[in-house]
Amino acid sequence: MPDLAVTPDDVARAAEIVRGRLHRTPIFSARSLREGLSLKAELFQRTGSFKPRGVLTSLAALGPEERSRGVISVSAGNHAQALAWGAGEEGIDALLVMWRGASAAKVAATRAYGAEVDLHAADPAEAFGRLHDLVEATGRVFVHPFDAPATIAGQGTVGLEVLQDVPGVDTVVVPCGGGGLVSGVAVACVPAGVRVVAVEPAGSTALRSGLAAGAPVPVRPDSIADALSAPFAGEHAVRICAALGVEVVTVSDDEIREAFRTLYARAKLAVEPGAAASLAAVLAGGIDGERIVAVVSGGNVSAEIASGILAGR
Repeated sequence: MPDLAVTPDDVARAAEIVRGRLHRTPIFSARSLREGLSLKAELFQRTGSFKPRGVLTSLAALGPEERSRGVISVSAGNHAQALAWGAGEEGIDALLVMWRGASAAKVAATRAYGAEVDLHAADPAEAFGRLHDLVEATGRVFVHPFDAPATIAGQGTVGLEVLQDVPGVDTVVVPCGGGGLVSGVAVACVPAGVRVVAVEPAGSTALRSGLAAGAPVPVRPDSIADALSAPFAGEHAVRICAALGVEVVTVSDDEIREAFRTLYARAKLAVEPGAAASLAAVLAGGIDGERIVAVVSGGNVSAEIASGILAGR
């Protein structure tokens, strides 16, 4: 195992932190879509995505003084909802920086969990600048949406559950935005001999760009998969994915839409577009393997977007 910021032992410790507080999400056979395929249904996790895994692991690392200062983060919506929920569970005040084009449904849900939402930024890149200004102004503790070791370890519990629940798995396919989920899954799975593949929208290639450059580089996401619209891949994520040989494939928005419709019609899973990216890669024929698990990462989508995709728009 290379010398990285997150280890399999860290993932095992994260599993103890989330045990009993989060769902052990189901894994469904999808042989009718492809022989040997299963779906890890993270849309059934609390707040509708995998994100609370990293949130609870991160909050567990905070001391009393840090908790008293409150927490802050930046997110298109899934991490925002997860941090709002987790902070509420822990009695910690939370402020989430989002942006004016973010999903209205995700903004509303974040507020409903009890967090304050800042919508001054125009886009993801500007939101990260706004975040740093607010950290300095408020003294809040930044809980990174995808690139802190505790976050990555928490997300890695998805991979640990796959290893435990799917004997003989040889390939895990993971939707990718900033890289926190796929790098955590890689830490859990690659040392066990399981191949991990990251799937990015063709218009949002933060991890591919970062791996090519050997470091995070800014991108301007342009995809229907808003949950995967990170303005860069995290430094830890790039290093982990490079060291562990994580492969990256891209899918078009049309392929994501088709996979979205397939998950709805054939698997009865009401997903968000980003969560369909893993199946999109499988259906496009870009994934080899005899026993494949596609991570279906979340289900937070507005009725308007879902109905438009289902109607073929």
